[in-house]
Amino acid sequence: MYIIPAIDILNKKVVRLREGDYNQVTNYEVSLEEMIDKYQSIGTELIHIIDLNGAKGDFSNQQYLFDVIKKTDMKIQYGGGIRSIEKVQELTDAGIARVIVGTQAISNPTFLDELSKAMCGSTKCADKIVVAIDVLDEVIKYSGWMESSPIKLIDYVDRCLHLGFYRFLCTDINKDGKLGGAGVELYQKLLDHSPFIKLIASGGVSSMNDIEELRKIKVESCVVGKAIYEDRITIEDVKNWNLKSLISI
Repeated sequence: MYIIPAIDILNKKVVRLREGDYNQVTNYEVSLEEMIDKYQSIGTELIHIIDLNGAKGDFSNQQYLFDVIKKTDMKIQYGGGIRSIEKVQELTDAGIARVIVGTQAISNPTFLDELSKAMCGSTKCADKIVVAIDVLDEVIKYSGWMESSPIKLIDYVDRCLHLGFYRFLCTDINKDGKLGGAGVELYQKLLDHSPFIKLIASGGVSSMNDIEELRKIKVESCVVGKAIYEDRITIEDVKNWNLKSLISI
């Protein structure tokens, strides 16, 4: 299992939200460029960048983010405001390692079908496309967690699998930004239903003990943000864990 450091950007600043609430923002006095350099210096290969403006339909950050990303040779898992097949293809063609699709996949009934036809080969969907599932009490949320979907969680996973998508980024909103522990029960439910999915856990990780609990249930990787910024998990912890990891990213 691999630790993927997270960098959330709001109004061109590095931030973290609590439970996805844009009114509960913690700003960090560090730039996106500085964070990327820091992770690259310890040998991290993959980082997770989310455009929080884009997630709610405001694309004022997008050019800034693209300009920064183009300057690094690190692998980027990128999400926030991906609204079209053309944008997915533009990002993958530009070298983005993984593109996260969330809101559009939920709100547009044909989007995943079209994306599957455009992008999927025998392994390409898992390699290039990550389906975001943001969950609050087993209800799927979208549009920056401001809207609720009537689609049942397991039914949505099954539909994605049928279309060839099998890497999922699952955020337990109840846990996110609280440093109260990861949503192990939620992830275990998903893995019990579909043991072969590539599951990326997100939300609530506060210590290396939480990382170990996620490893035990065999998630593929986990996204860690606030715990790193607030020194609950050190950069050295991330380095040492990932060096020991046998997962190929």
